[in-house]
Amino acid sequence: MTDAVQERFARFARDEAPGRSALYEEWAAGVAADREVQGVLARIPETRRQPPLVFAVTRLLGAGLGAYSDWRDFVLAHADAVVTGCAARQLQTNEPLRLAALLPVLSEIEGPIALLEVGASAGLCLYPDRYSYRYRGSDGALRAALDPVDGPSAVVLESRVSGALPPLRMPDVVWRAGIDLAPLDAADEHDRRWLRSLVWPGETGREERIDAALDIAASAPPRLIAGDALARLSALVDEAPEGATLVVTTPGVLVHIPRPERNALVDLLARLPARWITIDPPGLLDVWEPAVDAAEWKGFVVAIDGRVRAAADPLGRWWEWRAGVPAEQP
Repeated sequence: MTDAVQERFARFARDEAPGRSALYEEWAAGVAADREVQGVLARIPETRRQPPLVFAVTRLLGAGLGAYSDWRDFVLAHADAVVTGCAARQLQTNEPLRLAALLPVLSEIEGPIALLEVGASAGLCLYPDRYSYRYRGSDGALRAALDPVDGPSAVVLESRVSGALPPLRMPDVVWRAGIDLAPLDAADEHDRRWLRSLVWPGETGREERIDAALDIAASAPPRLIAGDALARLSALVDEAPEGATLVVTTPGVLVHIPRPERNALVDLLARLPARWITIDPPGLLDVWEPAVDAAEWKGFVVAIDGRVRAAADPLGRWWEWRAGVPAEQP
């Protein structure tokens, strides 16, 4: 089992952390070369052993953002707590910036909108109408700016856009709901600390953005229920108000669902009286229209009802419009 830990953390240090978090790159490389720490982490269930989850749990338990040697000492001194904490937690990356890549697709849908998210965490991606957006070109020049109807938001989502810029508008959201295996309360300080722990060191401005989004969610909490989406989704759909277009989103969650359950959920989404918006790795699903070459595709796929709209960074930091429909040039 230690070999599996070694391979997973070596891959993270090589392919995932560089350019995003130098500290996590150092920690993961340290684990990949450290049999004693690998032995501790091998006690964690395989589905709860992702490097970002392990690192977040150790930070929640009190590990500082120091060198690998300091982090190693903490893990060895608190091994049982680390194993227990990881087994009880799951990745709940609740990044509102993803909405910067989803807004162009939401702009296609006539309102009012009833918004329902699968894997909602604290529900921070249920407030697309409460955030400000700033879209910039590769040269940094502002290409588009949108604000809520009552003025600029404390949460400003900045994203880089390449290629055509489709028509954009603020959605009219009249109902917000979500499903999560373990929903988080935006007003609960312990849950807020957990979301802060999930921010990778070196991601400038992200913790402040999440804090501001948590304040918005806490001021007008969404309807969040705990449970499995396959078992609970249909009942929650029935709660959506009449006269609103139901939009179900699955931003970044499907990759964490085992294949049989994921396929069953996608089949269910296709049968619901709803639009479905998602952002996923290109090779994760086989429903893309037109088909996507995963080996050649840059970033993740943004799609509505399976129809490809854009390529995007998984967290929304950049996107490129790919839909075969007319788009406005600024």
